[in-house]
Amino acid sequence: MIIWIIDAEQWPRASLRAELIERGYDAVGFVDIGAALRNVFQKPRVIILELRGQMLTAAALEALTATDIPIVLLGGAAELDDTLVQRFHWAATFRRPVLLGDVADFIQRLVPPENPRH
Repeated sequence: MIIWIIDAEQWPRASLRAELIERGYDAVGFVDIGAALRNVFQKPRVIILELRGQMLTAAALEALTATDIPIVLLGGAAELDDTLVQRFHWAATFRRPVLLGDVADFIQRLVPPENPRH
């Protein structure tokens, strides 16, 4: 089961990816929304979007939400309170600071892994 992680920062993206892989998911990381959308043929079950460092536009968010894939947002107060971000429906929102385990726990409840590893 494929889970996308869109995060401009390498280490947080890699850490969350490792956590999800340990839980039985095929986690794939992308630096930005555009790179992820170019791979939409992979059809992930969930998208995790870290707002920090993203060049957010209405067009990018519309394209991402048009996939009808549940999207989990990670962001700080200013990013999550942005009127552009608030225009869209999100499966869940996590406000920084957030524990990666909490995000992974939510993903497990939302879409249990097919072959859990622990």
